Amino acid sequence: MPALPPDRRLPLLYAIILVDVIVGAAVGPVLPEFVRGLRQPQLWLSVGTGVFLGVQLFSAPLLGRLSDGYGRRPIFIISAVGTLLANALLLPVRAGLYFVNRVSDGLTNGMYATVRSAITDISPPERLFRNLGIEGAIISLGFVLGPMASGLMLTFLQVPPAQQATYVVRLAVALAALNIGLSLWLPETHAGRGGVRGVELHAELARSVNPLTLWARLREKNAQNPGVRRIVLTQVALTLSTGYYFYFVPFASLGPLHLDARQISYFFMFFGALSVGLNYVFYSYFADRINQRRAIVWLAALGAPVLAGYGLMGTSKVALYVLVTLDCLTLSLIQGLLEGRLARHTTEADRGEIFGLNQAFQSLASFGTALVFGGLSVLDLRLPWAWFALCLAAVAGLAATDRDIKSPH
Repeated sequence: MPALPPDRRLPLLYAIILVDVIVGAAVGPVLPEFVRGLRQPQLWLSVGTGVFLGVQLFSAPLLGRLSDGYGRRPIFIISAVGTLLANALLLPVRAGLYFVNRVSDGLTNGMYATVRSAITDISPPERLFRNLGIEGAIISLGFVLGPMASGLMLTFLQVPPAQQATYVVRLAVALAALNIGLSLWLPETHAGRGGVRGVELHAELARSVNPLTLWARLREKNAQNPGVRRIVLTQVALTLSTGYYFYFVPFASLGPLHLDARQISYFFMFFGALSVGLNYVFYSYFADRINQRRAIVWLAALGAPVLAGYGLMGTSKVALYVLVTLDCLTLSLIQGLLEGRLARHTTEADRGEIFGLNQAFQSLASFGTALVFGGLSVLDLRLPWAWFALCLAAVAGLAATDRDIKSPH
């Protein structure tokens, strides 16, 4: 297949990301149904989330290394097939199948290191922040369209509550099949492919499951390119705080708000719609014109009280929507800034590896924060919000003490 000009490959990449997020977001509101019959269902939801994110600790660096050796396109295809199979495992609605799904889906969800590598491959330096920022907006749009698709289907088909989870999972399977076609259509973005030997993959896997080895590799990359480690650590702190994305469903359904699947879908529609609009404007017109490090400091400092506020809003739906609006104006804008800064510290030869390492640390942080908020939720469903707020305050602190070393590339 002949290579397309870079500006024509971006829409396909964005479409693959969008559909993948829609699949995950569509099933989110019905996941409580899989564990509702268990004791401490909020804890089991958190455990499932931790497993899903934890397996990415080794899958993300492995997929990133494979994408450097064999290209980005094969990884997209493998990930799309894996997502289809993982969602098919959710039929029928059983708690055991939910945990099997979390493992299998997490194995291929490490593709987001490859996503960022592919976008960086085809982005000229002057458009890198914009293109990675649009990726963040696309992810937010997926969080709109996923619950919207589920909510509209459940509403117009008048699906009985007992069958809602089954209908939503079938929708997710159909969309996952669509993403296989999009991945097959995508031309390759990485020109410097040289293959990967089996012994290298074995070594990569061994390194990936050992946090101490991951840290040593990060130190090595930081020695070659000062500034990488601080950016990754800041992203780790951000990931600890954004664990609230995964906690929101159990909190909203099992906490004081008592939202049902349809109400959760409507909430995420509002959250995602506002987020995508603000992200698009911010990254299209402002991100390249400001001091990104200082912006991260201020956005994190202003966002920390917002996260604390979620735990104090009680049963007020008005307070919920006010807080999520402030959320979109502050911490929801941070991720793209950090990704853009990290991208400037990569080269074509090690881009997949660095993004893979970064995602591995994020997966480790996600696993850890899922265990923390799961344990805290057993004591009190409001306590995890204090944890998320403290982690976001740490983002502000790390960014404030960063020497803001520029990439030599």
